[in-house]
Amino acid sequence: MHLTDRRPSPEALLRAAAREGRGRLKIFLGAAPGVGKTFEMLREGAERLAAGVDVVIAVVETHGRQDTERLAAPLPTIPRRQIDHHGHRLEEMDLDAVLARAPQLALVDELAHTNAEGCRHAKRWQDVEELLAAGIDVLSTLNIQHVESLNDVVASFTRVRVRETVPDHVLEGAEIEVVDLPPDELIERLQQGKVYVPAEATRALGHFFSKENLSALREMALRRAAQNVDRSLVDFLDAHAVAGTYAGGERVLVAVSELPGSDALVRAGKRLSDALRAPWQAVFIETPRAAALGADERRRVADSLQLAASLGATIASVPAETVIEGLTTHIAGMRATQLVLGRSRRSWWFELRHGSVVERLLRVSEGLAVHVIPSEDATPSRGAARVRRRVDWRGMGAGIAAVAVTTGLATLVEPVIGAGGIDLIYLLPVILISVMFGRLPGIATGVIAGLAYNFFFLPPIYTFTIADPQSVLTVIVLLGIAVFVASLADRLRTRASIGARSAIENAAVAAFGQALARASDWQSTGDTVCTELARALDVSVLLLAQRDGQLAIVSAYPPDMAELSPVDRAAAEWAWSRGEVTGRDTGTLNAADWQFHPLRTTLGTLAVVALARSDGGAPVQATRATLLSTLLGQAALAHERLRLEDQLREVRVIEERDRLRSALLSSIGHDLRTPLTAVGGALDAIAVNHPDEPALGIARGELARLRRFLANLIEMVRIDSGTLAAAIEPVDLTDAVAGAVHDVRDLLPDARLDFRVPPDLPLVPADPRLLHHILLNLLTNAATHGAGKVTIAGERLPHGVRLSIADQGPGLPPGGAEALFEAFARGTGSDSRGGSGLGLAIARSFSEVMNVRIGARDGEGGGAVFTLDFAID
Repeated sequence: MHLTDRRPSPEALLRAAAREGRGRLKIFLGAAPGVGKTFEMLREGAERLAAGVDVVIAVVETHGRQDTERLAAPLPTIPRRQIDHHGHRLEEMDLDAVLARAPQLALVDELAHTNAEGCRHAKRWQDVEELLAAGIDVLSTLNIQHVESLNDVVASFTRVRVRETVPDHVLEGAEIEVVDLPPDELIERLQQGKVYVPAEATRALGHFFSKENLSALREMALRRAAQNVDRSLVDFLDAHAVAGTYAGGERVLVAVSELPGSDALVRAGKRLSDALRAPWQAVFIETPRAAALGADERRRVADSLQLAASLGATIASVPAETVIEGLTTHIAGMRATQLVLGRSRRSWWFELRHGSVVERLLRVSEGLAVHVIPSEDATPSRGAARVRRRVDWRGMGAGIAAVAVTTGLATLVEPVIGAGGIDLIYLLPVILISVMFGRLPGIATGVIAGLAYNFFFLPPIYTFTIADPQSVLTVIVLLGIAVFVASLADRLRTRASIGARSAIENAAVAAFGQALARASDWQSTGDTVCTELARALDVSVLLLAQRDGQLAIVSAYPPDMAELSPVDRAAAEWAWSRGEVTGRDTGTLNAADWQFHPLRTTLGTLAVVALARSDGGAPVQATRATLLSTLLGQAALAHERLRLEDQLREVRVIEERDRLRSALLSSIGHDLRTPLTAVGGALDAIAVNHPDEPALGIARGELARLRRFLANLIEMVRIDSGTLAAAIEPVDLTDAVAGAVHDVRDLLPDARLDFRVPPDLPLVPADPRLLHHILLNLLTNAATHGAGKVTIAGERLPHGVRLSIADQGPGLPPGGAEALFEAFARGTGSDSRGGSGLGLAIARSFSEVMNVRIGARDGEGGGAVFTLDFAID
C-alpha cells in the first residue's frame, strides 16, 4: 500500500531528539553464560581502538579464561574501586574515574550486576545510564534471563529465579548483537571446563544447561533482538516518512465490524499475536454508513473493542469515507504485517453494487498477510439500510418550499438575465436541501426543480411538454447535476458529522487523561473519574472500591447520591468479584438501576464504576459505547498507577527497614566478637585454677550458645547483603551429619540421639560449609525446642535423597510451618529457651542458594519434622 501524504511521526521525531547528545549503548546478548559475550565485546573494543577510537575497559570479568585475558591485556583499563564490605574486599567499577577520564567508548561487562553497598547506584545498568547521559558510548553484555519482562518465563522452565534483572527500557534504546552458540557446542565447552569449574559444570549440565533449556533460551534471545531491530526500523521509517511495511517484526491488526462474529475475530487475532509474539491492535472503521447503525450493531462493536482491550490489544475507531480507505490508511500507519478480518455471506447483487472488502484488500495490499474468518451469521443485519430508506418528510416539505421560492426569484430576474440562465438558479435549492437534510431530500428537490423549470420557463410554458430537443438535454443535465450535487453534499455532510463527533470524543479523552494526570491520590482520582465521566456521557456516576473488606462508595457525581439498593449492591459485588459488566441493560442482574463496569488491570479489579441516567434511560447510549470503553481504560490505568505507587512506597519502607536491620546486625556481630573472645579466655583461665568449679560447665554452655548466635548474625548479614555464594560439590550425608552432631554434642548427648542415616546413600550436590551450618541450626532447633529423642534419618527417593530431623516436642504452631522460616520467628516455647529466631531463616536461605528444598511438618506421633530434599539426576 502506498500513501502520498505521509509525514514524519511527531513521536518518532521526539524519540530521536531525546537521543541526541547521549552516548550509544550496544549490548552483546547471549542465551546463557559461556557463549562468548565478553570475548566479542573485547574483540570489538580492540577493533575500535585500532581505528583510533579512545577505548577503555571500565570493568570486565574474565573469570580466569586465558583467551579473554589475552584479549583484554592490550586495552587501557581504569582501576576498579576497592570497597570494604563486612570484612571482605570487593572490587567495583569506578564510575567517577570513568566519567573523569571521559573516553569515547567504555567497556562495561555484566550489565545486570548488583553493586556493593557504598556505590552511587544499586545496579550497574544505572551506572551505564549515567555514562550514556555524559555522552560516552558503552559496550556491555547481558544474558537473556536477566531481562525483566522475561524473568518469569525463564524461571518457569529452568526452575531458576534470577534476582538480578535489567529493565526493558534499557534494551529499547540500545543496539543489540546476539552472540549465538548452538546448544551442543555450549554443552561441550561446559564439559571441557571453559565455563565453570568441573564440579559446578557437572551440576549445571543436569539443571540449567540442559539442551532443551538452552534451545528455549536461544530462541528467546533471537526473538528479543528481532523485536529491538523492528522497533528501531519503525522509528526510523516514521521519523523519515518512509512508506511501506518493512516487516522486521510482526504486527497484527484485527478489523472488527458490527456483524455477528466480531468477538471470534478478536480471539483469533489474540491467538495469532501470541503465536507470533507480536503486538496487536483492534480497529473499527467508522464510515458514513456507521451513522445509521442500530443500537444492537453499535453495542456489538463496543463489546468487540472492549474484549480486545481486555486481551491486551490497543483499540482504535477510525473515521473514513469507505472501509477500504480507512483500513489501508491505518495499515500503512501501523505498518501491520498481519490482518484479521471477517467475511459475511452477502448476496451477489450486494457485492455487484458495493464490491467485496476482502477482494479489494487482496488486490491493493503489499507485504500483508490477510486472514479471513467467515462470519457465523449468514444474513447481515439490514437495520441500517432500513434507516437509510426512511423518508424525511420535513426535508421533502422544505425542498418543495425552496423550489417555490426559487421559482418566484427566477420569475423576477428572467427579464434581466434571460431564460438561458434560469437553470443554474435551480441548483441553489438542491445544494441547500442536500446540506441541511441529506441525500434523499436533495435528490427529490432536484427532480422537483427540474419539473418546475420545465413547467414555468421552457416553451410551451405551463405544461410539462418540451418542444425543443435542446431543452430536453438541458433538463436531463440539470437533473443529473442535481443528483450529483445532492450526493456530494450529503457525503460531505456525513463526513463532517463523523469528524466533529471524533473530534469531540478525542477532546473528551484528552481532557480526561490530563485531569487524571493531575490527580495524585485515591480520593482526587476517584472524584476526577466521576466528574469527567458524568460530563462526557451525561450520566450519574459512582465509584466503588473496597474499604475495610467491603465494597463502598468512595466518590460520586452528583455528590449527594443515595445508597445503593440491595439489587444494585449485589450487581456491584458481582462486577467486583467476577470482573464482568453487570446491572441495567446487561445479561447479569439487569433488574438493577445502575450499570456496573469493573476497572480491570494486570493487578486485578481495582474499582467499579456505576452509571445511571436521571431519566431512567439506558445508562450508555450505543453511540457512546466506544468512548466509554476508552475512558474506562484510562481510569483503570490511573488506578493501577496509584496501586503501583503504593506498592513502591511499601517496598521502599521494607528496603529501608532491611537496610537498618542489616546495619544493626552487622554492628551487633562486630561488637559481640571481642567480648565473647575475652569471656572465653577468662573461662579457660578459671578452668586452670578451678577445674572442678560447678558453674564452669554452665558458663561454657552459654558461651557456646552466644557464639552460635553471633555466627547466625554474621551469616544473616551476608544473606541480606547478597554476597552469599555456593561452591557445590558431591557431599557424603553420613559424614556431614556426623560432623554437625559432633559440634552440638553439648546439646545432643548420645542418649538423646537416634542416628538413622544409611552409609550407602548416594552423594548429594551441596556446599559442605553451608550444609554444615544448616544442619547445626536444625539440630540446635530440635535440641532447644524439642523433648526426648532427636531422630536423624536419611532415605533414597526416586529423584533424590531426603534427610529428616524429628523431635518429640510440642510440634509446629497452627498454620506456622512457613512462618517459622522467617527471620526472628520464634516457635512454641522459644521465649523460655533463648532462641534467636535466626537459625531457621538462615537454613532456608542457605538451602535456596544450594537449590535444596527445606520443609517442616508435624510428626505423626507428635513433635516437629524438618526435611532437606536433595535433587539427584
